[in-house]
Amino acid sequence: MDSISAIILAAGEGTRMKSSLPKVLHKVCGKEMIGHVVDAVRETGVTQTIVVIGYKGEMVKEVLGKEVETAYQEKQLGTGHAVKVALPALSESCDTVIVLYGDTPLVRPSTIKALIAYHNKGGYGATVLTVKVSNPQGYGRIIRDAGGHITGIVEERDATPEQKGIEEINSGIYCFDRRCLVEGIQSLRNDNAQGEYYLTDIVEFFKNRGIIIGGFTGQDPEEIKGVNDKYQLAEAQRALNHRNLVKLMDEGVIIEDPGTTYIDKDVAIAADTRIMPGTYIEGNTTIGSDNVIGPGTRITNCSIGNGNEIQFSVLRDSDVGNGCRIGPYAHIRPNSRIDNDVRIGNFVEVKNSHMGNGSKASHLSYVGDGDVGMGVNIGCGVVFVNYDGRQKHRTTIEDGAFIGCNVNLVAPVTVRRGAYVAAGSTITKDITEYSLGIERGKQAEIKDWVIRKGFRKD
Repeated sequence: MDSISAIILAAGEGTRMKSSLPKVLHKVCGKEMIGHVVDAVRETGVTQTIVVIGYKGEMVKEVLGKEVETAYQEKQLGTGHAVKVALPALSESCDTVIVLYGDTPLVRPSTIKALIAYHNKGGYGATVLTVKVSNPQGYGRIIRDAGGHITGIVEERDATPEQKGIEEINSGIYCFDRRCLVEGIQSLRNDNAQGEYYLTDIVEFFKNRGIIIGGFTGQDPEEIKGVNDKYQLAEAQRALNHRNLVKLMDEGVIIEDPGTTYIDKDVAIAADTRIMPGTYIEGNTTIGSDNVIGPGTRITNCSIGNGNEIQFSVLRDSDVGNGCRIGPYAHIRPNSRIDNDVRIGNFVEVKNSHMGNGSKASHLSYVGDGDVGMGVNIGCGVVFVNYDGRQKHRTTIEDGAFIGCNVNLVAPVTVRRGAYVAAGSTITKDITEYSLGIERGKQAEIKDWVIRKGFRKD
C-alpha cells in the first residue's frame, strides 16, 4: 500500500444543505462526514491522503488536522478539475490513486480494499466501483462490453430508453493507474452546458486509447449514497448508527431497543453492559462491563468503569469508577471524577469535583468545585457555594465527614476528617477533625402572632 494515494473531493458548498457550514463538516454519528471518509481510507493502509478543499476551506482544513494534506480548488469547476488540482501533491512514489467524495460517510474500508485489490489484479488503467440497484433513476449507468469491461458511463439525461433500464450505476469512486490518470485529466474539456470538467469524461478518453477500464461491483448500495440535503443527512445518521449498534451487539453489548438508542462510531463498550431505551452515548466515551445505562441517559466524552447503574441522567467530560449509582435526573458536568461505590442521586449536580470511594449525595444537592473524600455523606439540599461573583473557589470535605441537610458551604472552606455539620448551617470557616460545625440564627417564637395578624380562618 506504500504506493497508493487517495484524493477526496470536498470543495463544494452544498447549497441544498441550506447551511452556512460546508457540507462535508455536517456530522454523522458524532463525526464530520469528511472524517468518516478519511478514516475509511486510513484503515485501508493508504499512506497519503489529499483532500481537495474550497468553500470555507480553512474550516475544513482545521477539522482534518495536520496528518491530512490539502489542495485548494479556488473555483469549483467540476470533479475533473478538482482531481487536477490535487495531482501536484501526489507522492513521487505513488503509482495508484483512489478518488472518493467527502460526502459519502457510509463507505466501508473493506470495500475500498476490495476495489484496490481488483484493480491491481486486473492490471487496469482505471477501475470504477459500481453497484446494482432496483431503481437507478438519477444515476449514471454503466456500459460494459462483451468482456465485462466498462466502455462508458451514461448520465440519466443522456441515456436512451434501453440504457435507462440498466441497473448497474456509477458510485463515483475510482481507482486509477497514476500515469493513466494524469494523461486522462489533461484530455478533459469543459464544452458542456455547465462549463465544467467532468471526471466521468475520462472514460471516453481511455476507451479511445485502448486503456482497459475495470468495473468492481460492490455488494451494498447504501455505501455509496452521497449526502446532499438534511433528509439524506438523517438517513446517513440512521444507517451508520445501525451499523454501530450491530457491531456492539456482536461484541456482547445488550441493546434493548436499537430504534431509540444512538451511539457514536468512536464509542467503546465492553460485553454484558446493558443499554436501555432512549440513550445517547457520544464522542470519545469508553464504558466497561456489567453496567446498566439508561433509560433516558446522555453520556458524552466520559470514561465509565464496571458495574455501574446510570439512569435518566446527563454526564459529560468526566470519569466514573466502578459500582456507582447515578440518577435518576443527575447531572455530572465536565472535569468531575467519581470514584468507586459512589451514590449520586436524584437532582444532584456535580461540577469540576472529585467524589471519593463510598461517598454519597443522594438528592437535591449541588457539588461544585469540590474535593470530597471517602465515606462522606452529603445530605439533601446541600450547596457548595463556589462563586463570589468574580472567581470560583473550592470546598474540601475530608474522609468520613457528615454534612447535614440544607447546608451552605461557602468556599473556600474545609471540613476536616470525621467532622459533622449540623442541618441548616451556613459554614464560612474551616471545621476541625471530629468536631460539630453549627451556624444558625437563634430560634424565636412570637406568641399568638397569627391571631393578631388576622391570618386565622377558623
